[in-house]
Amino acid sequence: MKKTKLVFSLVREQSIFMTAVIAILSFLSIVAFGISLSIASGVIRWNNQWDKYATIQVMKSDNIPAIKQVFNKYNNKIESVREIPRNEMEELMKPWISSGAKLNDYLPSMFEIKLKDAKSMEILKSEISNRARFLTHNSALKSSISSGWKLVSITTFVLFIILASIGICISYISRNIAMLHKHELEILNQIGASDKFVATQMQIIVGKISSFACLVGFLTACPILFMILGTAQSARVGLLATLYLSGNDWLALMLLPIIIVMVSVYITKKTTLKILSEK
Repeated sequence: MKKTKLVFSLVREQSIFMTAVIAILSFLSIVAFGISLSIASGVIRWNNQWDKYATIQVMKSDNIPAIKQVFNKYNNKIESVREIPRNEMEELMKPWISSGAKLNDYLPSMFEIKLKDAKSMEILKSEISNRARFLTHNSALKSSISSGWKLVSITTFVLFIILASIGICISYISRNIAMLHKHELEILNQIGASDKFVATQMQIIVGKISSFACLVGFLTACPILFMILGTAQSARVGLLATLYLSGNDWLALMLLPIIIVMVSVYITKKTTLKILSEK
């Protein structure tokens, strides 16, 4: 395949400005996309982590034998059962009680269970709920999960704003460049160059600049994403600790700069052809 030789090029100031703009916007888009993917993955992991857990609060000690019978009856569905000791419950309640208060007469007996299959949750709930309070961890953490999806929506919205900004900037810059080089483009037309050939010249130039700028943006965004994930996971508990990027997520992040370059080249072609048609 014969390589198309460029017959004109951008001046240095134009190249630097266009590279800087695309690099900054691609950096912001990759960071926003990475955060959105990591939060979404974290919410899914968080949801899957707790949908097999439940806490059972037994207010009347007379009901404890019946509750344990249910545990024995469904032993094949239960992975583990842990009775929460009194001192642990008192430790959890300390921030909300005055010093010296006696809780032994008021605290319920509590069991934490983990099921082998989340589908068995409703079966145990129907057996136990008439004798004790049955609280699934998934429902208790519903607000946290909802907040996570809201954050995903916000970061996705920000991503679309940044991508729209990239499109607008490319269109504006391409138009200005075509106007500045319009005399050169007209000369090319006069010596027999077609509008398509001239547009291809612009596409090659913008494609090279966009590719370099997106590479810079991606390489700059990666350490920031690693830092964000490292900081989040150092929390060890809560939704933040579940944030991560899988192999498919990183593949999607690598595809984003390629898409930006392709869109930049396409917008450049459309803009240049429009300018050339204004004769």
